[in-house]
Amino acid sequence: MTADGGTPPAWRLPEGVNAALWQYAQSTRLAEDEDAYFQGHPLFEADVRALDERFTVPGPLVDLGSGAGRLSLHFARMGFPVVAVELSRPMLAAVRRKAEAEGLAISTVQANLCRLGAFPENSFDYALAMFSTIGMIRGAGPRRKAMAEAFRILRPGGCLALHAHNVWLNLHDPQGRKWLIVQAWRSLRGYPGFGDRRMTYRGVPGMEVHLYRWSELRGELRGAGFSIEEVLSLDAVTARPIALPGVLPGLRAGGWIVFARKPGA
Repeated sequence: MTADGGTPPAWRLPEGVNAALWQYAQSTRLAEDEDAYFQGHPLFEADVRALDERFTVPGPLVDLGSGAGRLSLHFARMGFPVVAVELSRPMLAAVRRKAEAEGLAISTVQANLCRLGAFPENSFDYALAMFSTIGMIRGAGPRRKAMAEAFRILRPGGCLALHAHNVWLNLHDPQGRKWLIVQAWRSLRGYPGFGDRRMTYRGVPGMEVHLYRWSELRGELRGAGFSIEEVLSLDAVTARPIALPGVLPGLRAGGWIVFARKPGA
């Protein structure tokens, strides 16, 4: 941060972070309001249900981009040794406050997901990167680094659970279709960043999220070394698995929850 508490110049921002994401990460208001803001969100209900069905044996778990601790607290209550990782100090403070109130032992680490050198190789049985955590990272290179770091810190046989939004969900509304046309035109002219959608998010202008094509997401996971074990194609509105998931899921899904394993063991 700069001496006056403002946003650093671009060259001083952490890798994969733009000015808007930096402002988001520094906000105490957003950390304090997170639970109320997302209360009843269908994707939050869907991902907890999916994780509980598959992560049944407690083991060391790292929550990458933990936010205010929704999943960190959930798994700590179930007896998992949990480490919450966040760029945001206010979010980690919220995690610690809630954990202390419940008597839960959750370790917190402030870190950039592209650079998880605080953790040695083969540290965790489980890793979470939910609610488009990877998509919040700016730039294809940093996103690939985050995937590689998640792979590195998992033990052989360990599992990453990841959520990403589908770029083609924009086909379902007129504004989204216009945005896709602009994206396609820019891509044809050689501009990078197809799938990077800018918005005002929770009062922060200029926030961006990367919306994936399925082939792109699959390629990045495999490129990091993961074996894709299971894919849940989700409805854009209800976040429930789509009907007939074998029929054009790359176009019909609003997003995916992917379970990917580090080979070995």
